[in-house]
Amino acid sequence: MSDEPDDLELLARWRGGDAASGNALFDRYFVAVRRFFRNKVPGDVDDLIQKTFLACVEGRDRFRGDASFRRYLFGTANNILRVYYRKRSSLGDALDFEATAVVDLEPSPSQVAALGDEQRVILEALRRIPLEYQVVLELFYWEELGVAELAEIVGVPVGTIKTRLRRGRTLLEQQIGTLVDGPERLHTTLSNLDDWARALRERLQRT
Repeated sequence: MSDEPDDLELLARWRGGDAASGNALFDRYFVAVRRFFRNKVPGDVDDLIQKTFLACVEGRDRFRGDASFRRYLFGTANNILRVYYRKRSSLGDALDFEATAVVDLEPSPSQVAALGDEQRVILEALRRIPLEYQVVLELFYWEELGVAELAEIVGVPVGTIKTRLRRGRTLLEQQIGTLVDGPERLHTTLSNLDDWARALRERLQRT
């Protein structure tokens, strides 16, 4: 068994004034938070990562430890993402993330390069579905979060998350169909969609 402290232990030490424990907690999740923003915000990624961790610092005493730190962290990142786009949109708080995709908000291409054809197609297709669906699909595939964890992060009932996962996958498949050439390639991409999507986790970690 590892002697490395778990997240809640690090958080408790951090609350007690141990800055090194706070740094260790952030080091543990920096790559995951970076991955969260990479395919949703072509620019300003470093700034949003910084704001996410700063919000965790400022709100750490409100986090009671009745959920995992990871859920708290991704919930914070999701809120930061929403604030970012609402500030940039003329709609402000009226911006509907169930109807608006990243390509509508930020039309410039993703910064992720040097990926296989299928992986590039999936990343682009994710950017073309409404943000609410993109968030749950990416957290489901890349961070392997369950529906209960996703419900807490997004702030909706478990049943709504299940619906969003089903609907999101359908929308994703439709967008993939508009991006690939030929029925054979479409069949190959869709039949291996789960494997391609999960493989992106490691590729995004290295790019």
